[in-house]
Amino acid sequence: MSRKILRSFVYFFIFLFLPLSVFLVGQNTHFLNKAYLDIAGKEANLVIDLSKKGEVFRENWRYFSQGGESSEGMLSHSISSMKKIGPRYIRIDHVYDFYEPVARNSEGRLVYNWQKLDLEIKAIRDMGAKPFISLSYMPPAISSGSEVDIPRNWAEWEDVVRATIEHISGKNELAIEDVYYEVWNEPDLFGDFNLKGEKSYLNLYLYASRGAQSAKNVLAFKFGGPATTALYKSWVYDLISFVERMGLRMDFYSWHRYSLYLRDYESDLENLSLWGNDLPRLRSLELVVTEFGHTPKNDDGYDTYFSAVHTIAVIAENFGRVDKMFTFEVIDGEGDKMHWGRWGILTNPKWGVPEEKPRFKAFGFLNDIDVPGIAIDITGEGDFVKAIGVLGGDGLTILIVNYDPSGKHYENVPINVYGLPDGEYAYKLTEFLGKSVDFPILIRDGKWSSKLLMRPNTAVILKLLQQSLID
Repeated sequence: MSRKILRSFVYFFIFLFLPLSVFLVGQNTHFLNKAYLDIAGKEANLVIDLSKKGEVFRENWRYFSQGGESSEGMLSHSISSMKKIGPRYIRIDHVYDFYEPVARNSEGRLVYNWQKLDLEIKAIRDMGAKPFISLSYMPPAISSGSEVDIPRNWAEWEDVVRATIEHISGKNELAIEDVYYEVWNEPDLFGDFNLKGEKSYLNLYLYASRGAQSAKNVLAFKFGGPATTALYKSWVYDLISFVERMGLRMDFYSWHRYSLYLRDYESDLENLSLWGNDLPRLRSLELVVTEFGHTPKNDDGYDTYFSAVHTIAVIAENFGRVDKMFTFEVIDGEGDKMHWGRWGILTNPKWGVPEEKPRFKAFGFLNDIDVPGIAIDITGEGDFVKAIGVLGGDGLTILIVNYDPSGKHYENVPINVYGLPDGEYAYKLTEFLGKSVDFPILIRDGKWSSKLLMRPNTAVILKLLQQSLID
């Protein structure tokens, strides 16, 4: 038998058995039949046409929030782990009530001491990231009541914001460029702010914006809000209309989203697209989800594989449509045991060196597709199966995730690629926290098709690497 005929036979064998082989890698299972399948919901039929030009690939997942677990420099315990996944920004809240930078002197004037806050900012910088500052909550020195009340004097709130920006972004102080400043954290919850009356978020934003605009000798920064507990139409319309009417600064619009269901994230995107027809300013703003997870409550899923796959699926659902997705949170607060359903991707240092949970490992997995290249348009996603793709380096890379909150949905996913140069390729498929397979394949007529049978709550990265470029 000639070498050419033998090679053709090998390719035929691989194409015939590849989908089943991929599914069975590392599995002890009987042959699958329809009794095992939950086919409710729209199934995927992924189509990738490489002739359609995309934009430069820009990831949306290297962003993390830290909640108010401790005011004692706890982010320093996460530096070594976080450096592994290359965060771009770390968001911190409780800036004024936890780190106590604002006080009064004997003459009743405001004075500032940034020492405790600077410890957290140093930890963020040591990770290789930049700070994203939630301007919250009200400093006791100026509050009319608790940390979630309005100030006694709005001019003092304005001064606090000015001083904060001049300290962090100031050319003669910390001098950090491109810091984000977000007005408050969940104002609809923490303080029960609304959009009218004495306790109006519009006033909170107005004076914060004036403080930002009055900051002197500072590097470029971003300013916005409102970081509500969800995306609310009234807040979007009223706040953006107010900002335009008053000539205020707004560079980004932010909100939070906690949900098990991808449909809720999709609804946010649909609403933003619809509301942008009425609000041209909205279309020009950077869109930032500054906290997300599968539930705002403590939940065992945050310590398991489940939250990792949920995270991958949410990132894929929002890819290319939300600029930054901030995972909540970096590190657990202190509990009575190591794993207590807290939101962190790392465990609390009380139990020794922080453990990297499965959700932490999801970011190493996602980073494997963050290569220089062009984001590709993938059509045919379903209700459960989502995908991200990039064309660059030595070939095509696709992340595919099958996420089902009930953990039941199997899907045999068709994948159709058009526009690949003909030739020999290496097919490489890696399961999240699983095994890898590697086959040679042959592309003819610029087309490649296959099916990938995916178990519930799994994710894979598929690479088609042109052999001539990797030999």
